[in-house]
Amino acid sequence: MPMITVRYTTPNPQSDLRPQIAALASRLAAEKLGKQPEVTAVLVEYADPKGWFIAGQHPTEAGLAAFWLDIKVTDKTNTKTETTRFVEETFVEMEKLLGPLHTECYVLVHAVDGDAYGYGGLTQNGRRAAAHPAWPSADDVLLRQF
Repeated sequence: MPMITVRYTTPNPQSDLRPQIAALASRLAAEKLGKQPEVTAVLVEYADPKGWFIAGQHPTEAGLAAFWLDIKVTDKTNTKTETTRFVEETFVEMEKLLGPLHTECYVLVHAVDGDAYGYGGLTQNGRRAAAHPAWPSADDVLLRQF
């Protein structure tokens, strides 16, 4: 149930890349992080090249594209290796779509507490508790310690 936001800019605006970028982000989340495509949301936004600065310069003036991908996932659902592969593959695959990239392109994987994140009106921990009523909640475990 990740929420993915991708912002990008290119030196030579192409036909609308948003569907391809959305499909790529969803596919990489599934393949590298094990996320279910049917509950993955993606927002893709094209950024005005004149509004994108790296070290005070527009990357597009050097003929380079740039992107920022931000994905929110539930904490403790991925290993460091999975996250590393996601970051690596995102850069490689975005370069295939956008062309040569500035090295200052970013991928941020937010691992968010399951009580602070959810969809459809339920937190992730609430959803897990409903699916597995026998599992103790984190609050139950904390209370038993006192």
